[in-house]
Amino acid sequence: MIKLLFRIVGYRLFQRFGFPRLMPMNYTFSLTYHCNSHCKTCNIYERKTTDMTLDEWRKVFKNLGRSPFWITISGGEPFLRKDIADICIEASRMCRPAIINIPTNGIMSERIVAAVKRIVEGCPKTQIVINLSIDGIGEQHNQIRGVPRNYEKAIRTFNQLRKLDAPNLSLGIHTVISRFNVGNFAAIANKLLSLKPDSYITEIAEEREELLTVGKNISPQMIEYRSAVDWLVHRIKNERFKGQARITQAFRVEYYNLVKRILRDQTQVIPCYAGITSAQIAPDGEVWACCIKAKSFGNLRSFMYRFKPIWWSHAMKAERRLIRNKECYCPLANAGYTNMLMDMPTLMRVFWRSYIRWWR
Repeated sequence: MIKLLFRIVGYRLFQRFGFPRLMPMNYTFSLTYHCNSHCKTCNIYERKTTDMTLDEWRKVFKNLGRSPFWITISGGEPFLRKDIADICIEASRMCRPAIINIPTNGIMSERIVAAVKRIVEGCPKTQIVINLSIDGIGEQHNQIRGVPRNYEKAIRTFNQLRKLDAPNLSLGIHTVISRFNVGNFAAIANKLLSLKPDSYITEIAEEREELLTVGKNISPQMIEYRSAVDWLVHRIKNERFKGQARITQAFRVEYYNLVKRILRDQTQVIPCYAGITSAQIAPDGEVWACCIKAKSFGNLRSFMYRFKPIWWSHAMKAERRLIRNKECYCPLANAGYTNMLMDMPTLMRVFWRSYIRWWR
């Protein structure tokens, strides 16, 4: 924790003065664009590329060293990669992250459970977070995801993962709030919360270059979204959480309030550290500052899998300056949580909700 605090101070100095030059702490590794869902909120399956192999990912991890604190393994559907367990184990062994987070549509129950079992056993010192993506109850979820019986299969996967006896496994449920489900979000959340996941998180549907959804009109109206998350925030505030869950839920409240302000003000509400604290690597090795723009600053295959030459390039420096000047904004959750960690007023409110308020 002390090391993380020093890094936070270093990142703040880096954004303002350009030094000390630090590697990111939050990485998203997209293993594939292939997906067995055809969601109304995501067209990523239409992207075509040549995925990096396990050996190529090993070279990437070796060059990243111990810089990752939090890794997200994404897709497409990441469990379509038959070597996903090997990739996660190598990332844990070589980079020693505190957390590896893996979202999944939960369709392939047997494959997912077998892979997760290997991952938690092979990464004993890393917290493994599996988030099942569920956007509705029953047929509504099937229609949004474009797959018959998707809801039934996701619930089966959830129940089977629940049976795994692993202290480093956390099982969550993730809902994308879109114009297709915002009207009955409270009923959806109530049902999913009754399953008692270790965490329940939501994210607003966004128009992203990565997902090929720009201009697709998938986001909910601001008033509808505010109503949905206000209900969720009220529920969180009236629950009694213990231990780490208190901190997690306090950050959730902050994130939902942050998104509402971003949608209202149409600007960065707190400074964005994409391109400083967070980065994304696409399946073919392209390095991005964030997935909203999906703008490549170089391909790892062209740099002998060395991340640093791309990270310290003039193009990336220009992108950091653009972000620092608030020439872009978005409510992206992955970067958003890292940004909140860098913002002192947010941390003070999280401390208040996590410790002082719940002690009373």
